[in-house]
Amino acid sequence: MTLGTLIDAFLSHSRVEKGLSRNTIEAYGRDLSAFVTFLGEQSIDDFEQVDLAVVSQWLQSLSARGLSPRSSARHLSALRGLMRFLVREDELRRDPTELAARAKLGRRLPRPLSEEQVLRLIEAPDPSHPRGLRDRAMLSLMYASGLRVSELLLLKLREVDLARGVLAAYGKGSKRRLVPVGEVALRHLEAHLAAQPPARQKASEGFVFHRPSGKPWTRQMVWKLVARYARAAGIPGKVHPHRLRHSFATHLLAGGADLRTVQTLLGHSDIVTTEIYTHVSASTLRSEFERAHPRARA
Repeated sequence: MTLGTLIDAFLSHSRVEKGLSRNTIEAYGRDLSAFVTFLGEQSIDDFEQVDLAVVSQWLQSLSARGLSPRSSARHLSALRGLMRFLVREDELRRDPTELAARAKLGRRLPRPLSEEQVLRLIEAPDPSHPRGLRDRAMLSLMYASGLRVSELLLLKLREVDLARGVLAAYGKGSKRRLVPVGEVALRHLEAHLAAQPPARQKASEGFVFHRPSGKPWTRQMVWKLVARYARAAGIPGKVHPHRLRHSFATHLLAGGADLRTVQTLLGHSDIVTTEIYTHVSASTLRSEFERAHPRARA
């Protein structure tokens, strides 16, 4: 089989069997296409010819192109996945990426909003207009339940239990999890739904949040909405939907929530991903200590 055919088989496996998102599949496809182009420049037309030296040269070429360590790590992750797949399928005798060094990414700590900033952001929409009720409900749910943008946009009425204050979110790999909704966010959601004409709700195919035409929102639209209300609320810096999710997790831990509970609420498959928020909490504690303790500094 050609290199392209093998890559297509891997991407299909990743989509169907592993349940990776469309964005991830597309990114892997671009990265692996770039790798095949690199192999062509080296006169290599068979993955059996790829060894550790070739992988190392490829990573060096990415660095020379100015790619960040994080982007290089994503390229390597795509190649690792492909090579492991080919070994399992007996298309390759050994995995040439086994000894390849992972790029050192550094730890980028998320920057949560303060509780006061979150309150200002949520109160920024005008509740006297149905659009303001909708926007306030969206902002409230992203913070109160820690939803990803994709989860917010996929949320359907049948997945929301208003009586129990619980919703079902579909995360990465279409994994379903139950997430509680706080009383304030629940009130905002109920106000939004009550303001929706039945005909418009029917045209929306059951989605909780949709445009007046009934068509679903896009990720870019939600990003712009959050940024616009952040500016209106006078919140400095870049404010995006994921900062609300960061704030959700950080505020829970600061309030005494168990790390495993936060992992479950966020839908993280690996607790290592969740542990980054303990560093945020520790840094917050340190700054508060230095600010308040009379002997914290010389």
